[in-house]
Amino acid sequence: MVSIIVATALNNAIGKDNQLLWHLPADLQFFKKTTLGKTLIMGRATFDSIGRALPGRRTIVVTRNVSWSVEGVESVDSINAALTLCKNEDEVFIAGGADIYQQSLDFTDRIYRTVVELKPEADRFFPAIPDTLFQKVHTETRPIDEKNPVIMHFEVWERK
Repeated sequence: MVSIIVATALNNAIGKDNQLLWHLPADLQFFKKTTLGKTLIMGRATFDSIGRALPGRRTIVVTRNVSWSVEGVESVDSINAALTLCKNEDEVFIAGGADIYQQSLDFTDRIYRTVVELKPEADRFFPAIPDTLFQKVHTETRPIDEKNPVIMHFEVWERK
């Protein structure tokens, strides 16, 4: 199964200047809990913004630069090549950025989306989820607290 994991603002914003738009511990905990022990597939710019491979997860970076390498990280030149490396896994996660999300939407089975109740300025956006292809099957709302100063909705979308 191919799943997307993403945090978006109300306006589908996901980043600006190759950085996340917020730091929300509850969303980071959700990301970790959901992806731990799985494979993450991401673009090189997304990997660079994280700065390292995340512990407890296999990391595959999609890049056009064939000489790019980081210890402990696999690199490939396409999403299809990344998925071929994962053909025996039960679930792999597409973890960004915007171009990788757009290229993956047509063959994604599930979307884990955190909706952050903000409308920030951004230069990277998640594509609209086509309701002809996906249906929302779960929503959990998380209220504001001292470490998470904004309401979040954890959604799961399944391909119809």
